[in-house]
Amino acid sequence: MHYPIFGSETLCPHCRQMMAALTLTDTYLCQRHGAFEADPKTEDLVHLQSGRHWRLWEGEWYRQHTHPDGIRFEIHEALDRLYTEGFRATKVIIAQRYRALINSYLEQAAPWSDPVGIGRPRLYGLPVEFSPDALDDRRWQVINFDLDKEPGIPLNSPHSRLFD
Repeated sequence: MHYPIFGSETLCPHCRQMMAALTLTDTYLCQRHGAFEADPKTEDLVHLQSGRHWRLWEGEWYRQHTHPDGIRFEIHEALDRLYTEGFRATKVIIAQRYRALINSYLEQAAPWSDPVGIGRPRLYGLPVEFSPDALDDRRWQVINFDLDKEPGIPLNSPHSRLFD
C-alpha cells in the first residue's frame, strides 16, 4: 500500500487522536478536524480547512506560525503551564526563523530598570534570545521556542497567595 510520509496513521495535531491515512493520496483524515495534507517535500502537515502548517519533531507536532500573535500566544500558554507545574521561566529562546516576525513586538529594557540587560529584548518581562542557526541544530527548523526554567513558589504554598 502507498501511504503518505507519516505512515498509515498519525496523531492529529489539534486533538491528539489517531487519524488514518487515505491510501494513494497524501491525506490524513481526522474524524473531528477534517483533512490534513502531508507535503513530502517540506514534511509539513497542512490542515486543509484552516491552512495551518505543522511539523513533527520527536513524536510531537509543532505549529509553524505565520503571524506574531500565534507564536506569542503559544509562548504565553507555555508560561502558564510552567507556572501551574511549580516552575518559573527565566528566559525565552525563540527559533531564529521568527526573528523578523516577532522583533517589533519585543519590549526593550530601559537603561534605568535593567542596566545589565540594556538592549536585550524581552517578552512578557523575560529576556529573549534567538536560537542558533537551524543548519547547526535541526530541531530549530521545527520547534518554535524553548523556555529556561527554575523552580518557583509551589501553588499550594502560603506565599503563592500573597497577591490574591
